[in-house]
Amino acid sequence: MTRSSKAIRASLISSLTALAAVFTLLVKIPTGKGYLNLCDVVIFFAAFTFNPLIAASCAGLGTALADVIGGYPQWALVSFAVHGLEGLLAGLLARFSKPLALAVGVAIVPLGYLALGGLLTGYAVALMEAPLNLLQSLVGAVLGVMVSRSVKASYPPVYDLLI
Repeated sequence: MTRSSKAIRASLISSLTALAAVFTLLVKIPTGKGYLNLCDVVIFFAAFTFNPLIAASCAGLGTALADVIGGYPQWALVSFAVHGLEGLLAGLLARFSKPLALAVGVAIVPLGYLALGGLLTGYAVALMEAPLNLLQSLVGAVLGVMVSRSVKASYPPVYDLLI
């Protein structure tokens, strides 16, 4: 990897991480013990536009950072793991099957927050929030894929950034 491609990758990860944090903090719809947000738009955009490692990095780091900044530091590790895995698997699977990437990526959030979030809130609360997490992930997937398609169509040089 050349020095310029390393710089581009670092810039891309930094920008997408900041964007994921902003999308997490921008719209916060409170639920019982957490909140719904638009972070999944950025995660699916990154997964369908760039590569799995870029998607995983910006997803995990951006959402964890937003939790710390937004007053939910106890959730930072959970968000890092759940959304990082979402970005990684959606990005990996998007290379082979976009419908499978969407299905798995969307399922990771409610399942991850049920499994790991249940440790923080109790599994009864986590189970009640699972449908809302599914809705957040589904809306984010649809919007993220739409943005990815639009960017690829209007700016074909983005394909050169698939580093």
